[in-house]
Amino acid sequence: MLKNTFLKVKEKTPLVHCITNYVTVNDCANSLLACGGSPIMADDIGEVEEITSICNSLCINIGTLNERTIRSMLAAGKKANALTHPVVLDPVGAGASSLRTSTTFNLIKQIDFSVIRGNISEIKTVAQGAGTTKGVDADASDAVTGENLEDTIAFAKKLSEKTKSVIAITGAIDIVADSQKAYVISNGNALMSKVSGTGCMLSVIIAAFCGANPTEILDATATAVCFMGLCGELAYDQLIKTGGGTSSYRTTLIDFMSQVTPEILEGGAKIESR
Repeated sequence: MLKNTFLKVKEKTPLVHCITNYVTVNDCANSLLACGGSPIMADDIGEVEEITSICNSLCINIGTLNERTIRSMLAAGKKANALTHPVVLDPVGAGASSLRTSTTFNLIKQIDFSVIRGNISEIKTVAQGAGTTKGVDADASDAVTGENLEDTIAFAKKLSEKTKSVIAITGAIDIVADSQKAYVISNGNALMSKVSGTGCMLSVIIAAFCGANPTEILDATATAVCFMGLCGELAYDQLIKTGGGTSSYRTTLIDFMSQVTPEILEGGAKIESR
């Protein structure tokens, strides 16, 4: 699964329309280029439908919301749905403010999302209508652990059935699930949480993998999560050798996105199905 899914990204160079936040937009663009995709960033209402029309997929990220971009997100999402393009939602900080939470639900109500990716606190907010976050980070009390893993898998499958979306819960243990099947992924390194934007980068990478594999959304999402986590592991190993810090880690992480091959991914993935 992993090798063939990744090969399609390299072969097709999917064009991803990103309506994302200005904190991480450059890293998102470079991550897409590194993994084999191609980015285009457009968030004005005057062009989002036209841009979406020429792309293979769409990623909507609510990290820096304003009224202008909310209109653009809705217009782009509806256009992508009409064209049957995969659409990824990253509900950054859902639960942290009423605007973020209400916008998340308005987007889900009006757009059919292929994938909803977030940390456990954000995904719980999607499921419950309210939640607790530490800014845009997960609340420690929500963390996925070996003790609550099975319950979290069941929760993700149930939410997938409700939303008709693949649910990707990312953290120390990653869960990618539809209503019938789940993948548990253990790739990654704790230092990834100390670099702003790693979640945003993952969401656009998921959009690229889904754009290249539009009929295999679950497998494409799981492969993207493995890819990002493995790059995080390899970058950390390199960082230990060079003695760098978090800024060097960010750069090295993107370096490995351009260097990991389908074979390396298949050999290094820590994934199991449930």
